[in-house]
Amino acid sequence: MIHKVFSRLGLVAVLTVLASGAHAQTREASSSGELLDRVAATVNEGVVLQSELDEQMIVISARLREQKLDMPPQNVLRKQVLDRLVLQELQMQRANRAGIKVSDETLNNALSDVAKQNSIKLEDLPEALASQGIDYAGYRDSLRKELAMQILRQRDVIGRINVSPREIEQFLERQKKMPSENIIYDVSHILIAVPQAATPEELDEASHKADEVFLKAASGQDFARLAVQYSNAQTALEGGSLGKRKGSELPSFVAETISGMKDGDVTKPIRTPSGFHILKLNSTEGSNSQQVIVNQTHARHILLKPNELQDDATVQQKLASIRDRILNKGEDFAAVASVVSEDPGSSADGGDLGWSNPGQFVPEFEKQLAQLQPDEISQPFRTQFGWHIIQLLGRRQFDTTDEVRHQRAFAAIREAKADEETELWLRRLRDEAYVEYKL
Repeated sequence: MIHKVFSRLGLVAVLTVLASGAHAQTREASSSGELLDRVAATVNEGVVLQSELDEQMIVISARLREQKLDMPPQNVLRKQVLDRLVLQELQMQRANRAGIKVSDETLNNALSDVAKQNSIKLEDLPEALASQGIDYAGYRDSLRKELAMQILRQRDVIGRINVSPREIEQFLERQKKMPSENIIYDVSHILIAVPQAATPEELDEASHKADEVFLKAASGQDFARLAVQYSNAQTALEGGSLGKRKGSELPSFVAETISGMKDGDVTKPIRTPSGFHILKLNSTEGSNSQQVIVNQTHARHILLKPNELQDDATVQQKLASIRDRILNKGEDFAAVASVVSEDPGSSADGGDLGWSNPGQFVPEFEKQLAQLQPDEISQPFRTQFGWHIIQLLGRRQFDTTDEVRHQRAFAAIREAKADEETELWLRRLRDEAYVEYKL
């Protein structure tokens, strides 16, 4: 189904699209005959409407049935859905205060990705959605909100996560004792949340509740159903699924715990700052990582930029003249580049760009570079930065295994921190907000 694609777009919260036709169930007629909506929850200066709640209940119930997950009691499911809508409303309020806007261009690009992932044309997307009973305008609005929340999380959570060189080294040391980063884990989890300033009584209550849920899971009760019913995590309505991730992309406490688990195992509650976690390893797949060899190029260039005094034709001719002087009059490329090149990053080094990996430069630059033989100088060509001439100095095959390993470690540490930090951030938003449930 089309709306499944959105599960890959969100950082933590999974977007659930609006289904059409649900409003009639929750609106009632006023004395003038107009349909009125009820308020399900007051959230600071905003509200969550009961029509929104019922729409999401329809969509999520359908998805749970499609996934063949046991349905929890309706009152339990309704509370989970309402809690998620409250958090979404809080995030949108914060995004609006921060002036975060999603342009039509960004939204259309995201819709193009949705269409591509579903193997249809963008212009066919409204019809495809309509065939599933989904209103296109509502779909666009939901996606715009989800993109705004992603930008907000990037700013407030991801952008503030620090990863030190020491953490990377420690991560790599731990990895030597853990499964390969190329192994894919399918993990589910249940979070019994603990308030930031929890009292001893609240801690005991959460701990006892976590123990009870663990015993239910360990006795064979359906883990996904337990997650929908008890979990406070943003993945609760997905049956607690964290999705399929590389071992290196899991939160540290998860990766360290599942390294000694077998498929189907369930952990006892694990305490973290956000609460008590119960993990289930559903399955593993993959193999050990291999050596990474790439074809690198070593080049130098001269960049000139058009301006009010020099148009494109003038700059192109000037570079052609410089190229001729280097080739036919013996002038030194590096010496000329250090004097005339307008690339602040390389001019001081005679235009030297060092050894580069594939895809490091813009496509036009890469294309010209690929056509050159060692020591050959390109004709002048245009990129978004201006006009260039390139000299290829050499090619080599290079083992980037260590470099790639460090890059992956950095990304994995940040991703691992993101899950926990996002849960804490959402919990702070909720704790600092005024929320009144009307049901």
